[in-house]
Amino acid sequence: MSAELTYRIATLEDLPALSALMAEAIGELQKGFLSPEQIESSRMIMGLDSQLVADGTYFVVEQDGALAGCGGWSRRDTLYGGDHTPGREPRLLDPATEPARVRAMYTSPAFARRGVGRLILALCEAAAKAEGFRRLELAATLSGKPLYEAYGFEAIQAFEDDRGGVAVPLIRMGKRVD
Repeated sequence: MSAELTYRIATLEDLPALSALMAEAIGELQKGFLSPEQIESSRMIMGLDSQLVADGTYFVVEQDGALAGCGGWSRRDTLYGGDHTPGREPRLLDPATEPARVRAMYTSPAFARRGVGRLILALCEAAAKAEGFRRLELAATLSGKPLYEAYGFEAIQAFEDDRGGVAVPLIRMGKRVD
């Protein structure tokens, strides 16, 4: 029997390990969904958003002390992107009329399909609900779409982001907070 997944709020000290996990997840878990050029391009539009850590809305998931994944939610307007991504919007959202954002979800390839993503989604939903949000939105990668659909998210709009030089397909998805 394997050990349980544990979680905690990320701290600034976690940033180097989180960045390394994200780089590995982007490079490995997008294979089969994106071309090598799209994977490289996606590095511009994905990655670490230290604002989530500063806001206390970013989770670290571990198993037996090993970093299994990370992800969080935001009360800010930015839908996706890392510190280095142009066009971020720090405006605070209105929980009564706007959806909270699920952001920057990454699973270590060694822990893929073991409940890490589902745990993070449940944590995000509970925290957003506690702050009065009634809906969640996110920008899904093609590799993440099956998880989000299984959790109850529905596609709102497919789009592409070419800020990394090559168009990367994404899907805006939403869900009512239960």
